[in-house]
Amino acid sequence: MSNLIDEQRTSQIIEFLNSLDIKSDRFVEVINKKDETIIINFHEALTHSSSDNINNYEKLEFFGDAVLRLSASDFIERNYSFFSVGKRSELRSQIVSDEWLTKLGKKIFIDKFVVKGLKASNDKNSQDTIIAETTEAVIGALYKTFNSIEEVNLLLDKYWRIDAELFLKEPYKFNAKSALQEWCQQKGLDLPIYKINEVSKNHGDPERFSCEVFINGKKEANSLGQSHKKAEKNAALILIQKIFKKEGKEIPKPDLN
Repeated sequence: MSNLIDEQRTSQIIEFLNSLDIKSDRFVEVINKKDETIIINFHEALTHSSSDNINNYEKLEFFGDAVLRLSASDFIERNYSFFSVGKRSELRSQIVSDEWLTKLGKKIFIDKFVVKGLKASNDKNSQDTIIAETTEAVIGALYKTFNSIEEVNLLLDKYWRIDAELFLKEPYKFNAKSALQEWCQQKGLDLPIYKINEVSKNHGDPERFSCEVFINGKKEANSLGQSHKKAEKNAALILIQKIFKKEGKEIPKPDLN
């Protein structure tokens, strides 16, 4: 397969690898040598199935999913060893989510280097999904190249340090539906009911779906979103902010015990 990777593509891959700014001597060494293994692994990680239905990122994405969870668990162990298992799971779910992967992929400009077929390139609705999946494949390729979690940690830790602190300061913003459910349980109320309506047929419309939140049969909030999930999250966030403002309470902080 390496013979099929031309100089232009090799240069693109090297540019991408350098942009990751991983502070590892052996990482720098294999880049400078244009090591065949790293070129092949990252070409595969940065190739969508619409361009090549054999050598594409799907296998590395599957592998990268496990590597990502391992790296996240290691990060939490090193930085938040005093957390309970429940809080570790809660934090990890946020820093390995598809939404977080998309955010990371955009930060490292991964879409600039992904080879896609015409159909995938023109499908605007799938771009975030492709970014998240490709980012996961890159994580898998990084582990596969060195057979080690070290370079993966060096890449991800700098982003997780910031995002973990943001989550811990304002967890309700990241998981408003869970926060609202907990509030209802504390108050002895029925669990929230979310009713979705499609208000636009445009798949790329950020306000495609409308969501209304009902508690004990009464509508308490509504919002819009590009997907069912996003509309529900936005509506729950509006309501939880409204509740804590009305009650004059501080925004809930996580229980670390």
